[in-house]
Amino acid sequence: MTTTGYVFDNHSLHAAEQHRCLAAAHDPATFARLAQTGVRKGWRCLEVGAGGGSVAHWLALRSGSVLATDVKPDHVAPAPGLTVTRHDVVRDPLPEDEFDLVHARLVLQHLPEREAVLRKLVRALRPGGWLQLDEYDKTYGPVLLAPDDESARLYEKFLAAKERVFAEAGSDGAWGRRVAASMVAAGLVEVDPVPVVHPWRPDSPGVRLLVGLTHQLRDRLVAAGLTDDDLRRVRDVLAHPGFRACSSVFYSVRGRRPA
Repeated sequence: MTTTGYVFDNHSLHAAEQHRCLAAAHDPATFARLAQTGVRKGWRCLEVGAGGGSVAHWLALRSGSVLATDVKPDHVAPAPGLTVTRHDVVRDPLPEDEFDLVHARLVLQHLPEREAVLRKLVRALRPGGWLQLDEYDKTYGPVLLAPDDESARLYEKFLAAKERVFAEAGSDGAWGRRVAASMVAAGLVEVDPVPVVHPWRPDSPGVRLLVGLTHQLRDRLVAAGLTDDDLRRVRDVLAHPGFRACSSVFYSVRGRRPA
């Protein structure tokens, strides 16, 4: 997935590891919520911003009919019942009244046009169909233990620089908490937001994802005020056995188009 200014690139050397970390961190919550929709054989599903393809594959196994889209869909492996296509959800049209289930994870928060895209996804649903959006609220995510006070301050400085990078590209770090209200405003019913947080240790997928970002976003982070020495020391802090933090809040929000 991408749009103007989007900070990630699926052609990056770090993209595969990013997809693995995201899947390890969030697939359990995403899959549990999708299962609650009753998805089954015969359903037509849409996976927007498919990334590494783990959710698309899960849906294909259960429904037998998934359209997975991404601007750079190269990391989505073929599978029975899965159609993969290059598609920009901001600019390109989607069929209307077509899908029983539409899902996007960590996509709309990065799009300045997120409200318009949400309405486009609602129109793509058949009457009675489900939309599930999984998004962060990154305004919360405190460090709980660090080797020393300087390390804790450095971690917080890194998080602040990272959010400046995203904000300058049009991302809304607090979007997760607003998804439910936006779904209601778009006409969905049975809207159900569920927040999820995780304890982070050095071997947690979310921490490995942060380590990857120190490499993947290096140029942007330096432009945001960090130095290469800062980034090296951030990696040392994240690897320290005494490091503990709380993840950002991951909101899984589901709503239904009225029948």
